[in-house]
Amino acid sequence: LGPLGIEGDRVVHVEDAQGQVITSRSHPRFLGHKGTLGLDGEPLVDGRPWNSPEVAAKVVDIAGPRARLVRHDGVERFDVLPLLVATDGAIAAFGHDHRRLRPNIVIGGVDGLAEREWPGGCLRIGKVLIGVQDLRSRCIMTAYDPDTLVRDKDITRDIYRRFEGKLALNCFVIEGGELTVGDEVQLVRGRACAESAGAAVFAE
Repeated sequence: LGPLGIEGDRVVHVEDAQGQVITSRSHPRFLGHKGTLGLDGEPLVDGRPWNSPEVAAKVVDIAGPRARLVRHDGVERFDVLPLLVATDGAIAAFGHDHRRLRPNIVIGGVDGLAEREWPGGCLRIGKVLIGVQDLRSRCIMTAYDPDTLVRDKDITRDIYRRFEGKLALNCFVIEGGELTVGDEVQLVRGRACAESAGAAVFAE
């Protein structure tokens, strides 16, 4: 976990012929392709190098002629903040596949909607310290089934009806390091958290 979140996260994006970014909001078929990192740290799309002819052909098929993948690792690549953290309690309350929420990190052992009281605090995970800014406002992308890509607008409407349109947490990195599945998570509040968050890149 580096200053800008998980290393390698969202370092490539699709652009049209004019250099405008194209996302799954306008082209949801992109959700049907899987992005991962290779052993060398380079992005893969469906197991192939992101800049391979095979991947380029898929991009053109979805987004049209002259659409292309571009590598960019600046802060502008994030819609809001580098990290989206969800808890198992909130996911259970949501009642649908957690992939619809697209969290970077899922924290287990949290009762109900306790995460909604976390903004303004910090999460200590081993040597890593994460600042919790606010709740994430959810968009239409939650309506898409991650496997079939079928859109169900009622799911997004349900988020607005039951959760005021907000689920999961916008977070930023204060102190980076390695994360491991099963690491203990502590909620930190008070002056120490506030001072650390004030020095972070994404603190407001």
